[in-house]
Amino acid sequence: MIPRPTVAFAMGLVLFAVSVAAQSSAERGRTAFQISCAPCHQANGEGLHGIFPSLARSDYLLADKDRSIRIALQGTSGRVVVNGTEFQGVMPPPVGTDDDARVADILTYVRSAWGNAAEPVAPAEVAAVRATIAATDPDRSDPFEPLPKPPAGFSIREVVRLPVHGVRLATMPGVNWILVLNNVGDLYRLEPATGNLARILAARDYADLSAGGIDALGMTIDSKKRFYLVTNQRVAERPWHVNRVVIYRSAPLDDTGVPTQLHAWLRTSYPWGNNYYNHGVSHIAEGPDGMIYVSSGARTDGGETDGGIFKSESIYWKGGETELTAGVWRLDPNTVSPEIEMFARGIRNAWTFAWNDRGELFSAANGPDADAPEELDLVERGKHYGFPYQFGDDDTIYYPNSPRAPAGLAFVHAIRNFGPAGGGSPAKPLATFNPHSSPTGLLFCGPDFPVALRGKFLMGRFGNLIKSPDVGYDLLTLDIRRNAAGVPEVRTETFLAPVARPLDLLQVGKKLYVLEYTRALGTESHRPQSPGRILELAW
Repeated sequence: MIPRPTVAFAMGLVLFAVSVAAQSSAERGRTAFQISCAPCHQANGEGLHGIFPSLARSDYLLADKDRSIRIALQGTSGRVVVNGTEFQGVMPPPVGTDDDARVADILTYVRSAWGNAAEPVAPAEVAAVRATIAATDPDRSDPFEPLPKPPAGFSIREVVRLPVHGVRLATMPGVNWILVLNNVGDLYRLEPATGNLARILAARDYADLSAGGIDALGMTIDSKKRFYLVTNQRVAERPWHVNRVVIYRSAPLDDTGVPTQLHAWLRTSYPWGNNYYNHGVSHIAEGPDGMIYVSSGARTDGGETDGGIFKSESIYWKGGETELTAGVWRLDPNTVSPEIEMFARGIRNAWTFAWNDRGELFSAANGPDADAPEELDLVERGKHYGFPYQFGDDDTIYYPNSPRAPAGLAFVHAIRNFGPAGGGSPAKPLATFNPHSSPTGLLFCGPDFPVALRGKFLMGRFGNLIKSPDVGYDLLTLDIRRNAAGVPEVRTETFLAPVARPLDLLQVGKKLYVLEYTRALGTESHRPQSPGRILELAW
């Protein structure tokens, strides 16, 4: 706490007060850094070799203060050279960049920690850079790409350019709007016909933000018109930090789409990731059986149990996966306080899942930083899909510290892709998609779709955040069929490309809406990670 000098001592303590203020800013920045930045740059500022640049004694960081502020506000992508090492990747803007003081605190901390010795950053300096960005025509500084060529029989148009990063889309029958969720928990109502977009709910309206911001990663509307919202929050509990998960539920929506009586329907928590991973609880949807299904991501990369780079940090639990992570939950919507049933295990991070017309559940999951394939799985109750013991359809050991499977544990292997898109081919099938291509929205094509698509799935691929060359940035068709032995296999085709980091898909009648998270079509160009847009394909 900063002492308040009396008037008598004020002149003599000016330099002391400035010094204490700077130290206080750095201390606040350390706490914020641990939450927003350490997942990639590590708690010790050293980054990960070849993946995330070091901030410790970083020539790139310290060479240009305004540039570092701009990156903290906007994120960046493309080639950078830090201390002689080249990095090619993507840095999204950290959570909380709307607060000038918070950004200043983080930068003050990193510019004075781990051997760095640079002057602090003031909130006024952050505000000045923010104003410069705002005064620049966004279509010039970070232009949107031309619309991709639509498939035969489809038209395409841009519905709206988003002011925030959208993560999920939802609607219900008989209305003229789509709900758009952003990653900090605000909810927007979009009228696709006009492009009108308005915020109808802010995170502060329903969530307790006293412990920090939230990551809102999932939403849906059930058959009774009730709205569900999934949030994650890192909380500095002791003996270790935890991921506090809350699923909110509303009263039935009316035609305005504004959730009312939104309350915490389910609360739970588990230890925050033991490395720079905490994939969190994300996708939520009502199944054909009327139950609510939820994806719970891994809290590790590959099941490591020693804390990784955080071995010396007491705030991280030194353990692998828990009973609540790396799988799919099932919840009974008819209960006031639902119990969590782990419907299936061994699924690392299924951002998306969907059912076909036979009631079969499929998930598309992201693989580890090692070059294992991304997985498409037929998810059945009580089965285990391999994580963290194996990936794809082989027994490759990707990490020396990978845990060994308990005796007698049987795995269901990922579905093999015979191509020609997504990394597979008839001669060399892959289980299932190119490493790091990041499958996202999964949507079954029912009777409203053109005949050629009916019975298939559409799936988006967000694209690589690490490694090269660029892969993903597209929508695929998935034709899943059982072979002579009754084992599901998939044939894939490219449906739409290139697409700027597609994150969710939504069908409304004979229209398909595609949520683009940002604007870039790859990691090669050095550009900010500004919010994307929503596209409409009609047939």
